[in-house]
Amino acid sequence: MARRTRLYEGKAKILYEGPEPGTLIQYFKDDATAFNAEKKAELKGKGVLNNRISEHVFTALEGIGIPTHFIRSLNMREQLVRAVEIIPIEVVVRNVAAGSMCKRLGLEEGTPLPRSIVEYYYKSDELGDPMVTEEHITAFGWAYLDEMDEIVASSLRINDFLLGLFAGVGIKLVDFKLEFGRFYVDDDMRIILADEISPDNCRLWDIKTGEKLDKDRFRRDLGGEIEAYQEVARRLGVLPSADIRELAAHPKAKQADS
Repeated sequence: MARRTRLYEGKAKILYEGPEPGTLIQYFKDDATAFNAEKKAELKGKGVLNNRISEHVFTALEGIGIPTHFIRSLNMREQLVRAVEIIPIEVVVRNVAAGSMCKRLGLEEGTPLPRSIVEYYYKSDELGDPMVTEEHITAFGWAYLDEMDEIVASSLRINDFLLGLFAGVGIKLVDFKLEFGRFYVDDDMRIILADEISPDNCRLWDIKTGEKLDKDRFRRDLGGEIEAYQEVARRLGVLPSADIRELAAHPKAKQADS
């Protein structure tokens, strides 16, 4: 593999310089973290599964007119994506009470919400990604009001689409996290969806049994994380048998940087 420049490494992904101006290569790692990286592990094959699932979802979203950073898949672990200026806000859309919402509000996990609720969190590992309001976001200049209007509208459209997509394969979309970025072409700027959509940043429950098919299996020491991710990929029809064999034979792809 030719040497290339590593630009950024996060908890679950690495970004490399892309082959063309304005592009990046997004590499999906096998690393799993929880509780602001206080809990860590390597789940062999997770990166392959998240790459496949996210590619499938982003392609489907592009099909309904949601602009994203995804350009194309390069291999089992890498995507070619557009370089964007990430807005430092995590947008969480909730359909069912779970996770931190239950702790904050004393709700029983699994309680259906009267309507989908959109929350915002400031992206800061040092501060533990604190929950913020639109007032904070606009007052501190993290995003402008018109940008927030676009982000909220896109988030709710994405939610409507994903509810149907997952329900069609017997999965309940409980909640999920989105990130958006500013994409520049000459003097034109657009807000587009970035990051990933996978069991790493979605809560996905089997509709019939309530079995968790997401990262909560790692957070709560339930075990069977990779099997759960594989089940999501299998139901979506995005994991050919050849990839399963490759996962077993070569769980970790080679990386190169300069």
